Amino acid sequence: MARLIEMMRQSAVPAGVMRSAARGALAVSAGEMLEILVFLSEHPIFGEQARITLAGFDERGSAAALADPSTPHEVLNYFLTPRNRRPLLLPSLFNNPSVPEQTLATIAETATRETTEVLLSSPRVMASATILRPLLNNPNLDPEEHVRISENLSRLGVNVPAEFGTITDVEVIAWLKEHRAEVEAEEREAKPFVLLGGVDELGDEEGAVISAEALEAAKGRNEDEDERISILQKLARMNVAERIKVAMLGTREERGILIRDGSKLVSSAVLASPKLSEQEVESFANMKNVRENVLRDIARSRKFMKNYVVLRNLCNNPRTPLDLSLGLTKNLLGPDLKLLSINKNVPETLRKGAFRLFQLRTNPGGGG
Repeated sequence: MARLIEMMRQSAVPAGVMRSAARGALAVSAGEMLEILVFLSEHPIFGEQARITLAGFDERGSAAALADPSTPHEVLNYFLTPRNRRPLLLPSLFNNPSVPEQTLATIAETATRETTEVLLSSPRVMASATILRPLLNNPNLDPEEHVRISENLSRLGVNVPAEFGTITDVEVIAWLKEHRAEVEAEEREAKPFVLLGGVDELGDEEGAVISAEALEAAKGRNEDEDERISILQKLARMNVAERIKVAMLGTREERGILIRDGSKLVSSAVLASPKLSEQEVESFANMKNVRENVLRDIARSRKFMKNYVVLRNLCNNPRTPLDLSLGLTKNLLGPDLKLLSINKNVPETLRKGAFRLFQLRTNPGGGG
């Protein structure tokens, strides 16, 4: 006797049976029921009811059917479609050898955080270079997962691009763990990307929301400027967690932009980057369109403050909080104290303090 699904394909089943099938009310196995429902999901009359039934179908029966290599591809593909994915069914699908690795590779590159976690827990995925390569590009990975995937790829004989896997500094991972609660709090607020100084770096202390329209309008000035705008457009589409990853693992150009990020977490992540150079810190210490916390974080870092140029730039930066710059001037050399004492851009209190120190250095026994 022909299977019911075959009879349906031949339009040899009464409407009453089709209606019962769309409700899942047939005495057949879970696997056959799913096959019938997926077929009916495109039916002009019974499709809506079939889709509703599929959305609420028993998860235990569904999981068993979706783990079975003999389950028809139409059924597997239905549950792999983004709108039909159910988290509890994904392990069965991902470990089913009938689902092609290339299908999982396509899913891996853009998977949500929830789906990414299921992929990472799949032995099949973690043993497949075909799936791991695109998964490495997924923006929802954290640094620990990047390292884990990179190590797996290396064991599989795959050369990992330099931008991935080489930055395995435990400080990066520790920083993200330490600030996880703050990152999640900012993510919930869903604040737009704000850049201090705006697109044109006009020095607006309050910052400017970077809109797609403003970025598009700023294009066309010159090739270098267009490249910077393209980076801004990419960053503007990212959430806080994604920008933090770029701040730590991205390029010099990206760090130069993100140090001005309106999010304190992002700018702090730039300073925590293991790729950060002394020249970059020297430049940051001189910037007038960064948050105060950036300058304070630089001043608190023993590593950064070993660089005399950083010290001098902080003292001469009018953006540096007065309490901070006053404490730093004692470390300046005489000629730099003299220059600071005539710097009209810094507060008068700082100029006078620098002048007094200069006098003491040049004439320690006088004026007493």
